[in-house]
Amino acid sequence: MLATGDRVVGTLRDLSAADDLKAQDGDRLWLAALDLTHIGEIRQTVDVAWVALGHIEVVVSNAGPGLRGAAEAVTDEQIRHQIEAKMNGSIQLVRSVLPHMREQGHGRILQVSGLGGQMTIPGSSLDPATKCGRGPAPGTTRPGLLDRLRGPGAP
Repeated sequence: MLATGDRVVGTLRDLSAADDLKAQDGDRLWLAALDLTHIGEIRQTVDVAWVALGHIEVVVSNAGPGLRGAAEAVTDEQIRHQIEAKMNGSIQLVRSVLPHMREQGHGRILQVSGLGGQMTIPGSSLDPATKCGRGPAPGTTRPGLLDRLRGPGAP
């Protein structure tokens, strides 16, 4: 997107992970630190991005840290963190951006799932379970859109 001249908003837990992009495309890249387990900061960050850019065309939600380990070996806190980041955080992100998209009359939300939802990856049961547990909320997509994304010929 940056390569085609678009302006991009990026949120990361660690802003230094985007230092190379910022150095290369700093005038078109708006970054904010955001951890989707901090629910109260999500709406605030989306609202600030909206004001800074004046519109939001596309949201790509690829949230959450990875978690390796057998289901019985991970801790309850690790499980809660996965659910909070990947499911609740993603839901709150969608809830935060939808009013802006409805106001402007358009926009796209892409929830990135994972390979683990399509096949078994040993030692990663909870990571794909939480990442694949997210999807579009009812009433947020046009009829048939998901069929086109997941149907024959979809990437």
